Amino acid sequence: MRELKITPIRNGTVIDHIASGLALEVLRILRVRQLDRDSTVSVAIRVRSGKLGWKDIVKVEDVELEPRTVNAIALIAPTATISIIRDYKVREKRAVDLPPRIVGVLRCPNLNCISNQAEPLESEFEVVGRRPTVLRCAFCDRRVADFLRHLA
Repeated sequence: MRELKITPIRNGTVIDHIASGLALEVLRILRVRQLDRDSTVSVAIRVRSGKLGWKDIVKVEDVELEPRTVNAIALIAPTATISIIRDYKVREKRAVDLPPRIVGVLRCPNLNCISNQAEPLESEFEVVGRRPTVLRCAFCDRRVADFLRHLA
């Protein structure tokens, strides 16, 4: 069997240990279409993993993730790890960690919630369950477990 390899990146971010099948959702969170046209984006889907069985991997050149983006990734891929690459070397590596509050990442599914009105405030959710992850809107108490549909 011939093995294909993804070329290393000089500087950027590698998101590894994404549950199989979720790489395209991670790309959506990263807003790949808005990235610099010269940035290389590599995606590996359904790669064998000793830890997960199968996993996905996303590499994005010349991008370091904002905390808000990492929080969004943690919602849909809680097993993911983030590696910061500088000069072809891993300089930082950490597991994603869901904070107790998520701000500005999701839209509340309650259309009447004040966070969905013309008010100048960001959505805010409290983590009320971790396995499975369940969030509660800080403004209207609506619970959310389906995050993909409500990403801001």
